[in-house]
Amino acid sequence: MKKNVQRLLTISILTSMTGAGIFAINKLINASAVIRNALHNKSQYFYDWKFGRIHYTIEGSGSPLLLLHDLSPASSSVEWKFLKKQLAKDHTVYCMDLLGCGCSDRPKITYTNFLYVQLITDFIKAVIKQPTDVLTSGLSGSFAVMACNDSSIIRRIMMINPEDLAVLNQIPDRQSKASKFLLELPLIGTLVYNILNSRPNIDLAFTEKYLHNPFHVDTELEDLYYESSHLENGAGKYLLASITGKYIYCNISHALKTIDNSIYILEGDSEPRARESVALYTSINPAIESEMIKSTKHLPQIEAPEQVLEAVNIFLPHKFYCPMLKYPVYCFVNNCILRE
Repeated sequence: MKKNVQRLLTISILTSMTGAGIFAINKLINASAVIRNALHNKSQYFYDWKFGRIHYTIEGSGSPLLLLHDLSPASSSVEWKFLKKQLAKDHTVYCMDLLGCGCSDRPKITYTNFLYVQLITDFIKAVIKQPTDVLTSGLSGSFAVMACNDSSIIRRIMMINPEDLAVLNQIPDRQSKASKFLLELPLIGTLVYNILNSRPNIDLAFTEKYLHNPFHVDTELEDLYYESSHLENGAGKYLLASITGKYIYCNISHALKTIDNSIYILEGDSEPRARESVALYTSINPAIESEMIKSTKHLPQIEAPEQVLEAVNIFLPHKFYCPMLKYPVYCFVNNCILRE
């Protein structure tokens, strides 16, 4: 009897020590990742949404343009750092951190496609307050397409490497639900999340997934991605759990068929299945235009911002001033319109 009690006591002590050790490791990782506080800036705003505060910035003047980054706990509006100032010369640029990302709140909820569609809809109505053009990256393209169900808020959509439609058709299954459950566990889940978002794995994502040329890696940008993934003590794990659990996907084929908005797709020519993905989008909506950005992968806006900017200026109206006119002229490629 005494031996059994001693064994139970020993197991309890070891379990407590292991738990305390994991807790300390998680705290240390998160604290060291955010010590620079580099993501915060003076020109930031917050939109008080029903599920949390949404961080955004505003730059420039002209027709409104909303920038939506790709969806991952490490992603944030810094994805647009090489384009934002150039775009602000012709547009009022709204750059948002999606819920669960960057400096926006990271509530302990299940994140879904419809959650982000509602966020984009509410943000445009409450903050921008007029129809806007939207530039998206990765998964956020599907949110913008679905938000077009409200025809009064979005004009044109340019999508950079939108998620493959075959991936968007996935639904939660037993295995993905188990992965979600594991990641949401208090200690073990946080440790797994911290390993997946360790600095070496962030570096690996840039060299193998995000960029065509590994020598284009920006160390400062990697630091910002690493910091973003560990804000709020690693609460980004709830977003990652929802992505892993396939709760974030939604079949957008019907929306693509029925919307009247102009859509333009930019694909990095080294992105896996780039041409097949574009072909699937255009087979559903033949009006969709597309272009390949040479020698780029998942984030051409980081690797080749000049080429992306050129494509944006072709698709969206850009502004110039004529000495003979009182108002700025907004031009597409072959025509111009006057706006006050």
